[in-house]
Amino acid sequence: MCGIVGYIGTEDAKEILLKGLEKLEYRGYDSAGIAVRNGEDVRVYKEKGRIAELRKMVDDSFDTTTGIGHTRWATHGVPNRENSHPHQSESGRFTLVHNGVIENYEQLREAYLTGVTFKSDTDTEIIVQLVEHFSKEGLDTEAAFVEVLKLLHGSYALGLLDTENPDVIYVAKNKSPLLVGLGDGFNVIASDAMAMLQVTDTYTELHDGEIVLITKENIEIKDLEGNVITREPYKAEIDASDIEKGTYAHYMLKEIHEQPAVMRRIIQKYQDDKGNLTIDKDIVKAAREADRVYIVACGTSYHAGLVGKEYLEKWAGIPTEVHVASEFVYNMPLLSKKPLFIFISQSGETADSRAVLVAVKELGYPALTITNVPGSTLSREADHTLILHAGPEIAVASTKAYTAQIAVLAIFAQVVAADAGVKTEIDLLPELAKVTSAITTIVDDAKLMEDIASKYLSTTRNAFFIGRTMDFYVGLEGALKLKEISYIQAEGFAGGELKHGTIALIEDGVPVIALATQESVNLSIRGNVKEVVARGALPCIISMRGLEKEGDAYVIPAVHEMLSPLVSVVTLQLISYYAALHRGADVDKPRNLAKSVTVE
Repeated sequence: MCGIVGYIGTEDAKEILLKGLEKLEYRGYDSAGIAVRNGEDVRVYKEKGRIAELRKMVDDSFDTTTGIGHTRWATHGVPNRENSHPHQSESGRFTLVHNGVIENYEQLREAYLTGVTFKSDTDTEIIVQLVEHFSKEGLDTEAAFVEVLKLLHGSYALGLLDTENPDVIYVAKNKSPLLVGLGDGFNVIASDAMAMLQVTDTYTELHDGEIVLITKENIEIKDLEGNVITREPYKAEIDASDIEKGTYAHYMLKEIHEQPAVMRRIIQKYQDDKGNLTIDKDIVKAAREADRVYIVACGTSYHAGLVGKEYLEKWAGIPTEVHVASEFVYNMPLLSKKPLFIFISQSGETADSRAVLVAVKELGYPALTITNVPGSTLSREADHTLILHAGPEIAVASTKAYTAQIAVLAIFAQVVAADAGVKTEIDLLPELAKVTSAITTIVDDAKLMEDIASKYLSTTRNAFFIGRTMDFYVGLEGALKLKEISYIQAEGFAGGELKHGTIALIEDGVPVIALATQESVNLSIRGNVKEVVARGALPCIISMRGLEKEGDAYVIPAVHEMLSPLVSVVTLQLISYYAALHRGADVDKPRNLAKSVTVE
């Protein structure tokens, strides 16, 4: 999460860092900062809001050739200047930027730092204060840094400055991405290669559990035991056609990893100056006047609509139906007297949905399009539009657009409910922040999803996904992702429907992926798992913290169960990605499929 840049060399570090941070703006952020150094003199500039505001603070006259920078999205502590990065130790000797989440920061503070005065509410400040703590005990900076890394539980990408060692940037990573860029008389760090393409296209990949000592002439990679590691650099072959892919192997993988940033961007875009969720008043009015909502969509967007139905009915109190566009246009049901039609489409060009929109407009009914593409056909021709703000989605198999659709539908339902004076059981903004952190945890655990894919899906011809209530809807999407890109015959079913026919297909070794994130049906879905196990199935249970049992394949972080589809689906996206990768399929361009379906 967030973004990191760093530079050590001979040029003006300030401008290089600021331009690098601007390249990372797409990730979404609420504050930004840089720390620049001239010998032992370190100056920190940081500010809430846009990088443009940060630029105004920076002293152009300060001569510096070394520094680190950061864009932050608030997780621990509100978005303000004090919680922005970089953070400094109590004496000011050490300065640090950090991407990730430190899970045991409270325990570390109690164990080592009870006498330290903290300036922020962040987990990050624990790290820099610990480095100073161990340096005061007599360890040199590298040893103190390593000692701290051994104590941290969670994910991190770190850049550290030390006033007493002004010619070095200390770097480390675990689960969060970080690269070292190589230059002639300079070196850089970046959480995304795009940030520093302005100065170099040559990078060295860092692995988890490594530290790097970076000077303007050299980089030295070590493991935590002090063993030096040699690794060949590579050229980031990025041109205008694939720059959005960065250094990811596939667009799909990049887009899965972008989902925390998408969540942050959506929260920003649908929030007013007072920090309240907001959407256009005319859209709220159209929903309030409707006696029924008809969601019309295809494929992944249809699955998002099923989840959206739950929000509109349970929160906004509006009866809602979800229809497959290609069927609706030829077999329109009996409509209510005051319907509102919602069309969900990543591209905004889906032909089946547009055919329904044309028919709806002929009947004189209001229409709302939820799309990722402003100015698209569905957006232009509908009465209203809500934009997903997911950024370009290149991979055919939709990932970040799906979670964006669900998030926007949730915001839409909450705003409509609030306008009607209905108090819901969920405070959506902080809960979406939890979702963002949970998705970050899952993408950081991508290797575990790869292990699951290897265990369950490396050779199988078939797979089944089961769940109940909202987990059923996510299972449908999981099955679609798997069949789209790996060509495994995959189907999603409501758990209780197994015994009404589908269980006849269960045989020895068939993988059954079960979702267990809903407390009211947790025991029921686990009972369904026992039914398939008794017939030889290979069970893979994805549960949520608090509902887990021994033997579950993966446990997602706890979020409000109404929002669990935003989180559990990410595990299925990654599992599908690695299943396709291991089977040699073209992940981004699966056979027979197109990104934008413009024919009926």
